[in-house]
Amino acid sequence: MENILLVTASRKSADMLLSLIQAGGWRPERILVAGSCNEARRLLIENHVDLILINTPLSDEFGHDFAIYACQNTLSGVLMLVKSELADSVSERVEQDGVFVVTKPISRPMFYQSLHLVNSSRMRVYTLQKENHRLRRQMEDMRLISRAKCLLIAEKHMSEDEAHSYIEKQAMNYRQTKRDIAEEIIRSFT
Repeated sequence: MENILLVTASRKSADMLLSLIQAGGWRPERILVAGSCNEARRLLIENHVDLILINTPLSDEFGHDFAIYACQNTLSGVLMLVKSELADSVSERVEQDGVFVVTKPISRPMFYQSLHLVNSSRMRVYTLQKENHRLRRQMEDMRLISRAKCLLIAEKHMSEDEAHSYIEKQAMNYRQTKRDIAEEIIRSFT
């Protein structure tokens, strides 16, 4: 993990969490500390964060709304530390959004295991997002190429196979992608 955001109401708990993280061998590039959810939201706007640790309750709100916000608006892993008597009710509110809830007081092994689980989950989401982006790009490419082929068929009276071969040949000849050639064809006819 490269960047961590600690959201906790007291400096003492922030120091404790920092020492736990460092004692576990985690060496983040940057650790940001926020004393409230509003401050944490501002930090999220300005910074990329890989992990968010929320030590509840906070000064301006309990923390579950911020945890949900963070999961919905970032790719950060989110871990909430909650008193054991509140853990079940908080879990019901936030787990469907991808927030991990751990009860306090927390043991070192449980804390490190939770960090690893959150990090694994975050990496899986990141991988799926990259795949999703790649597939969207591929679908957009196919849509543009199909549109270019339709224009070649309508304007140049080519068959579909001829239009397809034409786009492929142009891409090879000019060392461009088929998407680039399709975009040029679309621009030339519109």
